Parts: sequence; C-alpha cells; structure tokens
Amino acid sequence: MQANRYSLSAAAIALVLGASTGLRAQNELSSFTATGRGGVATPFVTDYQALGINPANLGREMENQPLVTFGLLELGLGAGSQSLTGTQLKNIAFHAEDQLTPADKTALTASFTNGNALNVNVAATSVGLAITLPIGAVAFSNRQRVVGHVGLNETASDVLFNGSNAKIYQVSTYQTNGQYDPAKAPMISAALAGTELQLQWTDEYNVGYGAQVLDTDGFKLSAGVGYRYIRGIGMLDVRITDGEVNAFSSLSPLFKVDYGTVTTSPNFDYRTGSGLKAVGSGHGFDLGLTAEISELVRIGVSVTDLGSMTWEGNVLTANDQNLKKVTSGGVDTYNIFKEASQLFGSSSDAVFTYNPDKQKEETLPAKFRAGASVQLGEKLEAGVDAAVPLNKVAGNINSSLVGLGLDFKPVSWVRLSTGVTGGAGYGTSVPLGITFSTAHYEAGISTRDVVGLISDSSPYYSVAMGVLRFKIGRAR
Repeated sequence: MQANRYSLSAAAIALVLGASTGLRAQNELSSFTATGRGGVATPFVTDYQALGINPANLGREMENQPLVTFGLLELGLGAGSQSLTGTQLKNIAFHAEDQLTPADKTALTASFTNGNALNVNVAATSVGLAITLPIGAVAFSNRQRVVGHVGLNETASDVLFNGSNAKIYQVSTYQTNGQYDPAKAPMISAALAGTELQLQWTDEYNVGYGAQVLDTDGFKLSAGVGYRYIRGIGMLDVRITDGEVNAFSSLSPLFKVDYGTVTTSPNFDYRTGSGLKAVGSGHGFDLGLTAEISELVRIGVSVTDLGSMTWEGNVLTANDQNLKKVTSGGVDTYNIFKEASQLFGSSSDAVFTYNPDKQKEETLPAKFRAGASVQLGEKLEAGVDAAVPLNKVAGNINSSLVGLGLDFKPVSWVRLSTGVTGGAGYGTSVPLGITFSTAHYEAGISTRDVVGLISDSSPYYSVAMGVLRFKIGRAR
C-alpha cells in the first residue's frame, strides 16, 4: 500500500467487520422495555435507562420507587434494509461463504442501489446503576454504541459487485484506445453522487442527575442533565453529496488495518495495541424536562448528544478526485464486507486516495426528542414519541423517527408492549415485547418489528433483551 493511499471501501468494511465481532444505535435499543414500544421512550424510561434519552425522568417521584436499581449486560441489536430482500439479508448474515452466481450479483447490484441499502445499530449496556437520593436521583452506565448506514448509487453498487466489469469503466468517453484512461476518468463527486457510508463505534461512560423542581396540585415538573465521556473506537464518515466529497476515517488497532508506509508520515498519529484502544475522545451532554399532569399524563422533551469528539489516532481524510479502475471482478461470496475489503485494500485496486491528518473534530449526533403518555386505567398506558436528528453526522439517525406505543398489564407482573413506528431509514415497523417485573427483579425480550422478522420485503431483524435487572429497597 502506498504511503498516502487507503481505500474508502476498506475503511467501511473494516469498521463493519470489527463491529460484527464486538458490539453494535439508537439509544433506546439497549432498553428492552422501550424497544417493545418501537422506541417510544422519552416519557416512559426511568432510572439508568433514561440516560441518553431523557435524564429528567430520573427526577420523577413514583409510588414504590426503588432505592437502588442496577442491571448487567442489557443488549439490543438491529439490521434493516429498504431495498434488500429478506433472503439477501439472511445470506449476508448467516451464509457469508456461499458463492455468488451471476444472477446473485445482478440482484445484489440492484438491491444495494438505494439510499437505505443497509442500516445497522447495536447498543450494549455492560452495567447500569441508579440511586434515589433525598432529592432526585443519580444514575451511571457504561454502554457500547455502534451505528452504521450504507447508501449507494448505481455506480458504487456496480463497482462493488462487478469490479472492473462495471459499466462506468466501459464508457467510451472515459477511454483511450479502448482502455479506461485515469486522465479522462470522472470525478468521484459525479460518479458516486449520493453515496453515503457512515459508521461509528463509541465506548460511553454516562452519568446523569434528575430532580423534581415543581410540585403543585395536579402538576409536577422534573428536570435533568446528563454527561458522558466518550472513547472513540472507530469512525468512518463518507458523504458524496451536492458536488462535494467529505470523507474521513479513524480506526482503532482492533480493526487490524495495514496502513503501509503511511505510518512514517509526520502528520499520521499511528496507534497500535489491542482491545478497545481508543483513537479519539469527546464529551456529550443531555438536557431534559418531564411534566406530569394529574398523575395521568406525562410530557417529556429532551436534547441529547450535544458536544463533539476529537479523533486523533490513525486519521485519514480525502476530498474529490478521479475515479480509479479496480482490477478485480467484484465480490464473489455473500461475505461482501470481507471480500470488498480485500478487493479495495491493495494499492493497485484503491478507488479512493486518502491523506494522513493529525486530527479531526466531529460534532456528536445530536437529537431533539419529544413525547407524551397517558394512563388509561390500571392496566393500559399509551404514548407517542418523536426523535428528530439535528445534524447528519455519522452515528445519527438519518431521518426523523415517530412512533405510537402501548403498554398493557394483564397481571401485575407481566407487561406486554406493542405499537407502530416509522422513519429513521427503517420504514413502518410493528414492535412487540414482553417484560416480567416484580418488586425486586425485571427481565424481558422485545423486537422493534415483528413483521420485519418474517417479511421478504424491507426486512428488519432486531432484538433487545435483559435478564439481570434488579431493584433493591424502597425510597418512597
């Protein structure tokens, strides 16, 4: 690999492969109770599960409120597509080594030509703790978050699956004496317009505090604030839009990327090591308010992920340039990410030229959330929620998420959840979840889209679960 050359595709694939071997999101995906309502969370979530969603809910004063709540190993993961078939997504996930036929390549080229070809997110809370204080409550959690979004235009998808046989390399305008001529090659901003590869893996340490600030007859108001220290494990943010190319990557040694002689550049902070070694760090803040009216209606609003990160290790950046011709015939198996990494990972096949950089500052994926819930008798509670992205950086949802959620308690220790939700690149989803809850223990499992699990059109595979959630003592 040449000193300043690193493949855009290799960066994307390396991050996906690294994420798939570890943990991978919308914050509420780590809460199995919120996932069962399709992510309707702003007015509902409590204790440490409120971190990153609405810290004001820490200040809510509830009947039989636990003194201490703690949980271990809560996991949520999801993968969906608006263009792949269910069979294609299953083959990529579970039959990666199966060979692609010419018909498979043709079908995958068409399926990946979509602005929402693939969305992947996983959130894993290793530990969470909430303690009720005389005034308010404080909470802590450690969480891994990885979010991925892939959207390709027709040329990018064609090159991925057909390599040197892609149509763009056969266009006479770009040839000299019947051969593709780099001097005549189109600019990437034109050839790959509309292509997006956005992936982010972070290790977060969250702390939050919430307290009731107003208590009058029939009306209560709680306010909360959250802070997180963020370790950056991997980042790729490539956007080719409006005639511009914005691309950069910063990947932990965990991904085992061979940077070649670029490591000798004085502008390259080469990081080595093993495990979840960080290549960046940052600080994030959340603010929230929750109002309760007559103990029947709750309204919550919050702004999350305010702040920024500075990526300092293994930073590579790129701007617009001529499209290079690859020499391979494209990927040959459903292990698309691995083969694409090999295809574009050598200097002879690089389709993108990156340059080393000392550091890159990125805004966090900020969101505005607003939701409301209403208690409909002792057994039923309904709510609506919306999450709106405030920027388009890697790690954010790519469009607004809106949902309606329901909680039903047939008996005191069982809670059934469902609803309908749409947006964020996943289309319309029908969630379903079940939670078993006693005075001292809670466990559950849920999915964000029961239809997407079985549908061959717009498949969406998701699950969230937790079985080690405990409540100790009584604060009130």
